[in-house]
Formats: sequence, C-alpha cells, structure tokens
Amino acid sequence: MNLRHALPLALVLAVLAGCGGSDATADDPNAKVTITFTAYGGAGQQAMIDAYQKPYTAAHSNVTFVNSSPPDISQVKAQVMSRAVKWDVVSVAPGVATQQCDKLFEPVDSTGIDTSNLVEGTIGKCYIGNFINANPIAYRTEAFPDPAKAPKTVADFFDLKKFPGQRGMLSNIQNGILEFPLLADGVAPKDMYPLDVDRSLKKLDTIRAKTTFAPNVGALQQAVGAKQVDMFILPDSRLVPLMNDGADITVVWDVTVAAMNGFAIPKGSPHKAASLAFLKTLCGPDQVAGISNALGTQPVNKAAKLSLSPNAKKVVADKGQVLMQDVDWYAKNFDEANTKVTNWLVG
Repeated sequence: MNLRHALPLALVLAVLAGCGGSDATADDPNAKVTITFTAYGGAGQQAMIDAYQKPYTAAHSNVTFVNSSPPDISQVKAQVMSRAVKWDVVSVAPGVATQQCDKLFEPVDSTGIDTSNLVEGTIGKCYIGNFINANPIAYRTEAFPDPAKAPKTVADFFDLKKFPGQRGMLSNIQNGILEFPLLADGVAPKDMYPLDVDRSLKKLDTIRAKTTFAPNVGALQQAVGAKQVDMFILPDSRLVPLMNDGADITVVWDVTVAAMNGFAIPKGSPHKAASLAFLKTLCGPDQVAGISNALGTQPVNKAAKLSLSPNAKKVVADKGQVLMQDVDWYAKNFDEANTKVTNWLVG
C-alpha cells in the first residue's frame, strides 16, 4: 500500500513538515513562529524587549519571542555541532561572528536594509550591529569624593598606590581587557593594533591582586551596586541602570574603548528566515533610537532621533578620545587572544 495515498492529505503534510526541519516561514511568512532571543539579561535585555521585540510582534502577530541569557560562544558551538540548535538570535562580538561565519553562524542577506545612514561596520557577513558600546573607566563617587584627587586617566586605573581600592573588569575580551592595559603602558590609540597580548597581560599583572574579573556584565554590575568594587570598566548600557537605581557614579573621560555590539543567527537555526527578517529591523532608526535612549549607547544609524535621559547623557562617549576595537584583527585572532586571557585568568 502506498502510505502517502492512504493517509489524509493534511496528515501527510504535517508529517513532511515535521521531518523536514525547515523554517516554515521561508514559504509562508504568516506561519506562527517563536524566536529564541539570547542576550545578557537584566535591564539591557529588557530594553531590547521594549525597543525591538514589542514593536515587531505588534506588526507581526504570528511571531512571538522567548528570551534567554547569557550568550556563550561555547554553547553556540555545542548546539551547532550536535545539530540541536535552540537559539535563533544571539548577541555576539562582530569579530567572533566574522571568524565563525558560515561555520557557527548563518551568512546574513542584507537585501532590503537601508544602509545610507549606517555607521561603518554595522552590517557584517554574519552579523547585524545594533549599537556601539562604550566601555569607560568609572568609579563610585564616594570612593574618591574629592574631584581634585580622583582618577582622571587610564593610567590612574593601574596606579594602586595613588588610587587604592578594588578594581573591576570584565574578562570578556570585547570589553577592553586587552586595550586598557596597553593604553596605560604608553601605547597610543593609533598604534593599538595588532594587539600585543603578552604585553597587555604583563601590565594586568600589576593590578591582578586588587581586581575582580567578572565573567559577564551582569556580575560586574551587581558588584558595583553592592559596593564591592571602587573603580571599574563597565559598558555604558550597564552604567545607566545603576544610575537609575540611585548609584552615584563618576565617569572618567580619557581614552574609552568602544565596540560594536551585534546579533547573529546560529548555523542551523530552526527559524532562520523569521530570525533574519527580525534581525534586519535592529538597525532601523526607531529601534536604534529606542535602545540608545534607554541605555546611553552610541547609535549605529545616523537617522535615529535621540531623546536621552539625564543619566544616559552622562555616559555618552562624546568626551575625551574613543578607541574603536578593530573587528578585522579580532576576526583573525579572537581564539588565540581569548585562550591567552583565559589561561592567564586561571594561572
């Protein structure tokens, strides 16, 4: 007996759809789909829900979101290698997405995106940028209450004698853990790349005993809020929530390391087409304005009309000098640099 002919047509289609494992929205843009969105949690991810997801679901009633955190490249790799991809849209450093393009992340078709007002580097082969994170040095004002005797430079962050107190840094290499030590050691911003990783780690040795190396932004944000660190390097998008909660923080505007924040689609996402359609909206002027207004991040779309809150204005990196991370260098050297930092941290 021919099984296909014996079964009702609707059941045959259901069986075929279940076996195919393809994104139904590739053929039917109105099919119901749930996108798993993975970012860093907390107030930052809530801002993304408000600025990205809610407007999108209002315009696309067939799409819903499940939120997860935190993103982890090792988890992406495990999901892709096991062919059991659960995440659809993941926050990722552009250098990582570029290095792992078409390996761990899907190529991005940017057709239909208006790029006329986008800053350079917003659209990559396997990522779409949504904002630029500044990672300034800052301190709890009560730890250094006299402005005349407070830290003012990158070098001051590494001067334990003149400025005692616990430091806080992120171990993630996209937040300046390699660039800041070199700046303090005399490397000019224009000469930063290629990074001298060994020299950077040697400089970090000088403050290691008095530094908390947090594994993610949420952990360092909590440490600042709990007054466990006095001086720290934290993204603008995490400084604003702290200030909103009443933390008295002073930002040091000397040289600030900044990086593009991007989102990518893990290779083999079960909802690739729907995820890409959503991803393309993240750099639109309204979405960019919404996230920058909430978190004080630098916009990737020059057409975004900003209306910053008082605290967001305090963290906008329009003072001092901004050093943008070199995506191309990180795309070629991320694994080696990350391994050296990881070994140093556990050594």
